Amino acid sequence: MTHERRAGVAIPLRPTVAVIDVGAVVANVVALCRVVAPRPVWVVVKADGYGHGAVPVARAALRAGAAGLCVALVQEGATLRAAGITAPILVLSEPPLDHLVAAVGLGLTITMTSASGVEALARAAAEAGVPEPVPVHVKVDTGMRRVGVAPDQAGALCALVAAQPSLVLEGLVTHLAVADQLDHPFTAVQLERFATVLAELDSSGLRPPLVHVANSAGALLHPQARQDLVRCGIAVYGLSPGGDASAAVAPLRPVLRLVSQVSFVKRVESGEGVSYGLRHVLDHPATVATVPIGYADGVPRRYGAVGGEVLIGGRRRPVLGVVTMDQLMVDCGDDRVERGDEVVLIGAQGDEQVTAEEWAARLGTITYEVVCAISARVPRVVVGDA
Repeated sequence: MTHERRAGVAIPLRPTVAVIDVGAVVANVVALCRVVAPRPVWVVVKADGYGHGAVPVARAALRAGAAGLCVALVQEGATLRAAGITAPILVLSEPPLDHLVAAVGLGLTITMTSASGVEALARAAAEAGVPEPVPVHVKVDTGMRRVGVAPDQAGALCALVAAQPSLVLEGLVTHLAVADQLDHPFTAVQLERFATVLAELDSSGLRPPLVHVANSAGALLHPQARQDLVRCGIAVYGLSPGGDASAAVAPLRPVLRLVSQVSFVKRVESGEGVSYGLRHVLDHPATVATVPIGYADGVPRRYGAVGGEVLIGGRRRPVLGVVTMDQLMVDCGDDRVERGDEVVLIGAQGDEQVTAEEWAARLGTITYEVVCAISARVPRVVVGDA
């Protein structure tokens, strides 16, 4: 049995684990590099690698040919540096001003969206006395309306970066809002707005060497969005961004498998209710298996109510009643089920498979939320490290 050490004590891992196949990460990154060649791929490992584990994913991605990594927070960059990762790491949004000194010390590449941020970063870099100017990417809001400098102010912000001796204007970036929809006209609108900014920078001699637009959906569905590099996130994990991108992701391999074991078995008669509120009343006698995973682990409380299923013995089994904090119950009919039998919540068992895409469709959400919701108390077990 696999163990972890806490406070000097070897603790057996709980039966509920997320199995992370880094061999699939390698295969997916290689495949994505081929699709977008000759542009380099930078892999997004924010949110602890979308719940998969940022460090093992980052190492596998770099081994597969990724040219850099992307994170959302300075703290996430610090985690990668502490693991000995020396590759370029881009922080995708302007950090809080009091995080900039740490960002400089970690050798991170910083996205900037404001003049105050640029000035604060220049001071932090100058005071740190770093041997090389700190690389900066300026983010332009072409319509996502989340963060970014307005297109008509982008030239001025780029000029401000270029004027700082302690900084270097390395990149220009924007983010696509509807890239997962192949025929949505707004992607063309965003690309046109971005092209206008680039033309202004070309005329002033300020165009940076790394211009990037495409996320996973943009890289797969919109070749015109592939600029000097592409940022691949969800596709690296073998998951669909949604919309029209599902077919393009199909050849990729899911990286995560969420599994547990049957912890208790009982016979429940017809007419009896199951779980809190007794909201689900059986209309048939059934063997009911308890599984030690619940909403504290990332399985939504309403997963049974929306038709959620798990795999036991190579067959689909419906989740009964509301999911509790630490456990859920499963209708196994009249089949023989025993304590210790494997339960698959995401992944394959025999000829059957439950996917994160299926979870997302049932829950009315996206694959990103499904995998990011798997909580930190679920151990990540890394396999497939060639």
